[in-house]
Amino acid sequence: MSADEKARIEVRLRELAQLFNSMDPSPFVDRDLDADAEEFIVSWARELPHHRELELVIHVAEPPPADRAAGLEEAVRHYFRDRAATKDREYRQFRRRARVNLLISLVFLAACFGASELGRTSLGGPAAGFVELGLQIAGWVAMWRPLEMYLYDWWPIRGERILLERLARMRVELHVAPAG
Repeated sequence: MSADEKARIEVRLRELAQLFNSMDPSPFVDRDLDADAEEFIVSWARELPHHRELELVIHVAEPPPADRAAGLEEAVRHYFRDRAATKDREYRQFRRRARVNLLISLVFLAACFGASELGRTSLGGPAAGFVELGLQIAGWVAMWRPLEMYLYDWWPIRGERILLERLARMRVELHVAPAG
């Protein structure tokens, strides 16, 4: 397989309508994919090499109406563009929430350290050490979630967005099984 060859996803259906959500009243190009079809395509795409562009080949047993066949690639791309845009909004919202959480936890950490210093100087004795250490631990524990967000939680959201963007660019082919 050459480096410029596309990574292929193949879907076999009885008819093209199975690819789309039958309850969605939108025009064909705006119609949502069927949840099972989307899950199948996305999960297969996750397994394919990330450096290759994707290609979706849809095999159908029954020929679709000509207008549906002609608009198929745009309909699939449109769906994944919309999903990528939604995931991008989710990613930006997550980053804002992470910044706010970090700011809150930094203020809380500073307050805990200030209160622990105040407790150490005003209490004295073993109680002072207990209060000082307890407040410092509470401050650092409050940092846990914001740090987790910044270090680990953003990767899956960003990865999903990148995958959806790849799917929004993929070439879509329709193959109709010969009658016989």
